[in-house]
Amino acid sequence: MGKNKIGIKNFLPHRDPMLMVSYITHINDDSATGEFQIKNDCVFVKDDVLKEPGLIENAAQVSSAVVGQSFFEKGDLEGKTNNITGYISAIKKVTIHQLPKVGDTIVTRTKLVSRFDTEGVSICTIEGAIFNNDELIVACTLNFLIHEI
Repeated sequence: MGKNKIGIKNFLPHRDPMLMVSYITHINDDSATGEFQIKNDCVFVKDDVLKEPGLIENAAQVSSAVVGQSFFEKGDLEGKTNNITGYISAIKKVTIHQLPKVGDTIVTRTKLVSRFDTEGVSICTIEGAIFNNDELIVACTLNFLIHEI
């Protein structure tokens, strides 16, 4: 794992074949960036391309890191305090310009638009953009419900 890369596997409830993020390369209170290398054994790959549901799931997993991190203890880079789950509550907008191929590494950038917190629950809206070789291939806006379990 690179110097500025955080393995996300311990921070999400997802496991292969549903884990759609390889690393988080940037994260702060209102944004996150993740990388995902597309392999031919990915459940959302068909005819050597990552299909639409895989792109949405990738955006959702990177997006959930923005709000989800507030549920972890400060400094926990191994996910030992993982006690949350989250759901896409609405897909407000998705524009897909291109489907990436096996072997491509996509970069997903997300930004928090709004957040409402109540006891152990966060409701939020996050915008996402997925790039392949610096070319925008997906733009989306997703709503989430994230809560402690």
